[in-house]
Amino acid sequence: MCGIAGAYQQDDGKVLVTTMTDRLEHRGPDARGVVELVDPTTSVVLGHRRLSIIDPVTASDQPLVKDGLRLVYNGEVYNYRELRRELEGHGVRFATASDTEVVLEAWRAWGTAGLARLRGMFALALHDERTGCLTLARDPFGIKPLFVLRRGAGIVFASELKAVVEALGPELGVDPAGMVASTLYYWLPTECDAVRGVRKLEPGTWSEHRPDGSTRTGVFCSIAEEAAAAAAGPPVDLAATVEDSVRAHLVADVPVATFLSGGLDSSIITALAHRHDPDVEAWTIGFRAVDRRMEAMPDDAAYARRLARQLGVRLHEIEIGPDVVSMLPRMVDVLDEPVGDPAALNTFLMCEAARGAGVEVLLSGTGADELFGGYRKHLANLLAARYRRLPAPLRSRVLGPAVERLPVALAGRGVRPVRWAQRFVAFAGLPEEEAFRRSYTLHDPEGLRALLDPDLGGLVDDLVDQHRATYEDTSFEDHLDRMCLADARMFLPGLNLTYTDRASMAASTEVRVPFVDIEVLRAAFAPQAVPKIDGRVQKAGLKRIARAWLPDEVIDRPKASFGAPLRAWTTHDLRPMIDDLLLHGELVGSGFLRPGPLTALVHDQRSGRRDRSQQLWQLLSLELWFRNARDAGVGVAR
Repeated sequence: MCGIAGAYQQDDGKVLVTTMTDRLEHRGPDARGVVELVDPTTSVVLGHRRLSIIDPVTASDQPLVKDGLRLVYNGEVYNYRELRRELEGHGVRFATASDTEVVLEAWRAWGTAGLARLRGMFALALHDERTGCLTLARDPFGIKPLFVLRRGAGIVFASELKAVVEALGPELGVDPAGMVASTLYYWLPTECDAVRGVRKLEPGTWSEHRPDGSTRTGVFCSIAEEAAAAAAGPPVDLAATVEDSVRAHLVADVPVATFLSGGLDSSIITALAHRHDPDVEAWTIGFRAVDRRMEAMPDDAAYARRLARQLGVRLHEIEIGPDVVSMLPRMVDVLDEPVGDPAALNTFLMCEAARGAGVEVLLSGTGADELFGGYRKHLANLLAARYRRLPAPLRSRVLGPAVERLPVALAGRGVRPVRWAQRFVAFAGLPEEEAFRRSYTLHDPEGLRALLDPDLGGLVDDLVDQHRATYEDTSFEDHLDRMCLADARMFLPGLNLTYTDRASMAASTEVRVPFVDIEVLRAAFAPQAVPKIDGRVQKAGLKRIARAWLPDEVIDRPKASFGAPLRAWTTHDLRPMIDDLLLHGELVGSGFLRPGPLTALVHDQRSGRRDRSQQLWQLLSLELWFRNARDAGVGVAR
């Protein structure tokens, strides 16, 4: 796990890469390397920061230069030993025990066809001295990031946006479309740019850049195509597939631990990891009782304790009662793009604590909800299809207004069912794709247009059209499969994998995600004896196989989100920041936000009439991100 940076066909490439590599120190504190090649037709500079996990010796530091190939690579390939044996059978000789050298030799042997054979997470850049070409590639799910800027006849790239901004800030401009996307989603879809022109390489793709300035691109793995093929194929042993993925993700030359929230997904990961490594330890997180009360949050740590005792796993607990006023600006910098999800703070603090105890690798349950129908929005949208059968006057004149009148908090205690009911009636009467979008975005299009500069209304329409196109780009006839595939293509890489990568790497730790695996994806969409949602039981198929590994009380407990006490934070801790930095900030001053609708959001939150905490957290995060970009010299694109 590392950070990479590079410049191709850039006269100032050495300066740029040195700057970007220094900015990525947190991603790889163990080693630093830069290699440069300049000839009459080509200029390439590659930089690397290393977090040493596999073959942690100096000989495996990067950039790796071998027989005309130069590679910088961020990630882990879990089947590298099997690929190494195959390559050795073809006469390849290896100088290290690293997965990095296997990736390089797999490229030499199979070219772009070899990318689909890499089981793991990766973003890489490989220069071929023979052709002068530079090739970039990113894993099928987008677990590892790669930002690319077209500059003149070449490119500049890095693992994080902030590294490109550090090197080229005054040349860049904040993209209003990206800011609008953040306000709608609270994260950025892959096709959206926070800084104009600094694109994210699409997951599962490669791009070849040539000395003459031309570019060739290709797809080596499409999860949409893989899911469709799996659905049309034979049944798959889900239990064996999940267990095999966890086993594969334990490959390391340093100790591996797990996150254990007490929920189903992390409990499965921990139980299976313990099967294959009895010494594995786990980390969990809890919140102050006063914050849990205001948010009406369950005490998840209690479930984690009980499971750890039953398995015999040593559990490390940390309580989250952070100084959120100082942590929020720090997290905005960590997250790189304008991402407004407080769960990133939990991940960062757990990783920071684990790293302080000497742990460098943790396994996470991320991805199971997307693939197996675990989010409340999945069940809610299935129920909404039934709700739409009710007479329209009953829905619009009786049920909707009645729910809207209910308060979201009473006597300082949050009322979760009211929040869920208000969210439900806001989207349940809409057509399928529109209802799905509204079930997890922060604003409806009309409300978002009212909040923003009127000139930005067309960007809102573009985002709605992009969502519709992605959702409808499928052959699935099943409603739930369409939602899960859309989440795997948008929500998973745009939010959960993004904040997991940035938050963990900010603490110089590696988080692996065994559910986010191509074999698990195939099993999730293959025909199964038990559907993803059976009646009102979510992740029913996953729960069925989990009974061989976990107690019923963990499997059958209510769904608990990996969230944070946002209502408490936005109502109390962050109140002065909202008043000073948001209501009178640069987003309002620049005209991006309209002060009247913004003030109304704040009033709704403080009156207890509506829960606007997530919207306020996102807008405050965006305000701080915008200020950081402007301080780095980034202009505003028009």
